[in-house]
Amino acid sequence: MATTREIKNRINSVKNTQKITSAMYLISSTKLRKAKGELERTRPYFNQIENEIKRIFQDVDRIRSEYFYPETGRKAAETYAYLVITADKGLAGGYNHNVLKAAEEAMAKHKKVKFYVVGEYGRHYFMKHNIPIAKTFLYTAQNPTFHRAREICSLLLTEYEEKRVDEIRVIYSDMQNELVCNVRTDRILPLERRKFTVTDEKVDRPYFKFDPSAEQVLANIMRSYISGYIYGALVSSFSAEQNARMTAMDAANKNAEELLAKLSVEYNRVRQAAITQEITEVAAGAKAQRRKKKKENA
Repeated sequence: MATTREIKNRINSVKNTQKITSAMYLISSTKLRKAKGELERTRPYFNQIENEIKRIFQDVDRIRSEYFYPETGRKAAETYAYLVITADKGLAGGYNHNVLKAAEEAMAKHKKVKFYVVGEYGRHYFMKHNIPIAKTFLYTAQNPTFHRAREICSLLLTEYEEKRVDEIRVIYSDMQNELVCNVRTDRILPLERRKFTVTDEKVDRPYFKFDPSAEQVLANIMRSYISGYIYGALVSSFSAEQNARMTAMDAANKNAEELLAKLSVEYNRVRQAAITQEITEVAAGAKAQRRKKKKENA
């Protein structure tokens, strides 16, 4: 049976751990609010870019672009590029595991796969399992910015335009709300033209002149659009990570409270048993002294 000192030391240890988990919970909640705020502030810009792409397709009936199905002018996809977004550290429940599971499923599905990994957790996982990595992006997971998204976009677009990869996809965690986070696998390139088609015939279609051509204007817009898409995926993953860490830390705090309650009961029981034993020993000693005096007086 543990002594009162051992139980008390364990109680202090649990309390110290609880302070850490509580601090991590507060930090994650602050980072989550900040990331969501930054995404909301930039969302109108990317929505406007998407509207401009729709306007181009409205004004020009037929555009041949390597960025859009069905008329890409490219061969059927053989080599797939996957941008895998993980965290830089653990303690976030199943956040990293679910993303890496989706990456393994993609690798089993396609013969030729190139992985572009965001996050130290993912990098260590791929290295540990001897899975080749085309490129890793350091410090991007813990600090998603539009500048970093543009760097990733530039690399992936170069790979696509020079036909070293045929399709670009991204695997990330999408936080729908505080209770639901799903792993998504989205195709970045080539895009479906029907996604940018306006079906409402009543919409006014003003005439626009494109210089040097609609195809060239569309190609210039795509870099900003894809950068925005990647930035959205980075922020969504970051938000999902913080939400998962908040959930994990909240569960850890609740477990700590339960453990402290059990340890307190055990501490009081052992302490009471020690006090009872001391009282018994004192009473037995006093009784022995009285017997000894009676014998001496007899």
